Amino acid sequence: MAAGKGTRMKSERPKVLHRLAGRPLLQHVLASCAALKAERTHVVTGFGAEQVEQTLAGQPVRCVRQEPQLGTGHAVQQVAPFLDGDGTTLILNGDVPLLASATMQRLAAASNGGALVLLTVELADPSGYGRIVRDGTAVRGIVEHKDATPTQRRIREVYTGAMAAPTAQLRRWVGALRNDNAQHEYYLTDIVAMAVAEGVPVTTLPVGDETEVLGINDPLQLADMERRVQRRQAEALMSGGVRLADPARLDVRGELHCGRDVEIDVNCVFEGRVELGDGVRIGAHCVIRDTVIEAGAEILPFTDFTRAHIGAGAQVGPFARLRPGADLGPEVHIGNFVEVKNATLARGAKANHLAYLGDATVGERVNYGAGSITANYDGANKHRTVIGANVHVGSNCVLVAPVTVGEGATIGAGSTIGKDAPAGQLTVARARQTTIAGWARPVKKKEKG
Repeated sequence: MAAGKGTRMKSERPKVLHRLAGRPLLQHVLASCAALKAERTHVVTGFGAEQVEQTLAGQPVRCVRQEPQLGTGHAVQQVAPFLDGDGTTLILNGDVPLLASATMQRLAAASNGGALVLLTVELADPSGYGRIVRDGTAVRGIVEHKDATPTQRRIREVYTGAMAAPTAQLRRWVGALRNDNAQHEYYLTDIVAMAVAEGVPVTTLPVGDETEVLGINDPLQLADMERRVQRRQAEALMSGGVRLADPARLDVRGELHCGRDVEIDVNCVFEGRVELGDGVRIGAHCVIRDTVIEAGAEILPFTDFTRAHIGAGAQVGPFARLRPGADLGPEVHIGNFVEVKNATLARGAKANHLAYLGDATVGERVNYGAGSITANYDGANKHRTVIGANVHVGSNCVLVAPVTVGEGATIGAGSTIGKDAPAGQLTVARARQTTIAGWARPVKKKEKG
């Protein structure tokens, strides 16, 4: 179920599209569902339906709209026509992102097409949750918080919003729901009393870790859940041998795969899929997206990578930026305030400070001087610069693409190179220095009176 607005989020974005660890809440749920290999997966949309459905485009799910949104029972009523045959239907919430696949499997197995099984948890503060009402040990119903008596509100066992139900009975039960309650909504939880009345077994499946079943209702809960998720990920990394300077100051917003003896300093953010080879060291305050960093590379503080590849033993940073298509070979050095975009640098090439390499192919052992740039854009199209092996480019040079600098060439400092430079020779393209004797700097005129 993913139809709610999430009023307490105070956002125009549907609640299930708010991000946790880099992915929408709903995508966390669907990723866990995928392991179940269910016959069909339905997503009930409502508020912001077009946004939600666009996010799900191309995924193996059927979207069913709930308009207007008249409660959880009303949501399942919209899906009921598509629930044909017998078997088990699992009902989950799109704003409960951390429910594990294993728990879903246990829930479905406990029902086995014959029992109504409720996923429950005991909370120190059960405010806002439906309470499990029992007669001795037997479940008799669920009472929503707003409809509960003071005595019922003291019950700590609560319904998490997840259940498994026999499909044939579920269709019939939701068709009989009524909205005579404080909210004038159709409560899915009312089917519990129906099952009890019919003698259908009603059982509970308790979970021990409340984090797994916590829902997200406001920005505070989302932030709390983010830290819980990040702590889990940090502990998993450290269990695998990664050294984190401070587990509380790590953000993994995707997948982070690490080799042996990896070290990560504080306040680093990893997005998308990132791979760190053996012995990689990441300095503080780095942001790394969809990047492979090979063994022994060192990333100094305040670097920013997007869809890059860093070869073994390379050194990058501090304050460097690698944009999409940056491909650094082994032992390449990229220094402070250097930007690389759609460029390949071969083994041992160096651009140590204040430089730009865009749309370039750079050979082995090139030394690229401070303040030098490739002028790759003519206002309409991008062009490539090719720099051969063992080239030395002096400081403050402009290589106007398309241009080729031959192997072993030297480009004099301050040159603007618009034509190919031959291999093994010195090329200089700058005005001759002139000194004007007797020249005097202008003097500001004095104002009168």
